Amino acid sequence: MDSLEALMKTLADDTQVLSIAKLYALSGLEQADAAHVRAAWPSISSDRREAILRHLADISESNFEVDFGAIFRLGLTDAEPEVRTAAIDGLWEEDDVQLIQPLIDLMQNDEYEEVRAAAAGSLGRFVLAGELEEIPAAQAERAVGALREEIQNEDETIEVRLRAVEAIGYSSAEDVPDLISEAYGDVDERMRVSAVFAMGRSADPRWADLVLDEAESPSSEMRYEAARACGELQNSGAVPALSRLLSDPDDQVREAAVWALGQIGGNEPRRLLTQILEDEDSDLHEAAEAALEELEFMGGDGLDFATFEFLDDDGSSERDD
Repeated sequence: MDSLEALMKTLADDTQVLSIAKLYALSGLEQADAAHVRAAWPSISSDRREAILRHLADISESNFEVDFGAIFRLGLTDAEPEVRTAAIDGLWEEDDVQLIQPLIDLMQNDEYEEVRAAAAGSLGRFVLAGELEEIPAAQAERAVGALREEIQNEDETIEVRLRAVEAIGYSSAEDVPDLISEAYGDVDERMRVSAVFAMGRSADPRWADLVLDEAESPSSEMRYEAARACGELQNSGAVPALSRLLSDPDDQVREAAVWALGQIGGNEPRRLLTQILEDEDSDLHEAAEAALEELEFMGGDGLDFATFEFLDDDGSSERDD
């Protein structure tokens, strides 16, 4: 307790440099220690509270042994919107269903758009967890239902609604394709981009051709999301388009195309990724190496459902010659 008390005093002192190494002491807090931090938290300036949470989130991404959940939960009720947003972002890996209702409350009721949008996006992982049967279906449906209402709330800002569209993309509920389609038809380009993002998350092949068309979009943001969606949909028919995107003027689009090739797999994606590594002047080496590792991890060649023959019990093919 003495060391924790000293740490909190240091954190509250704006004249002292924020030590990242010392923040590890906030991991895995027992109930009494968490209460002490909660009592001392308001004495820290809002800028430093946000910085602390951002640093803790960075640490969590690189070290899966730490647990700053108690601090992030504390931040959800912070007086400052920037801190609440940082807390939501920090909870990206938490799958505790008890977080669903607080996130719904923040999405629906917080005064600040940035907080509502972050909460909407954060609910997506619970939708996915429900689809994977990692949490009870009823819990996941709470998140889906709240997101559905937010998408259809005409009084809500577009930033929050588009984040809700992205989050609900994971859901297999019958009305979700219609929600995505409606978002794609929106006059606002930002909503259309988010709809394509949701199409990729859906893993629904119905979107394959539409997403492929958007790979030719004049918007670099749309091309980026379309490339990512082609990979998530594992659309082997998108390989020629992704090959062209490897020369896109936007570096993020190029990296997205490389990632997508690794997700799709097969001989041609492997050849393209290997070609990148052989090009000494390419700036995509790191991305190509990661994509090739993913390709091999996924089984190398993948499945080409266009040519896969489904056999009857007697061994005959169902495919017409």
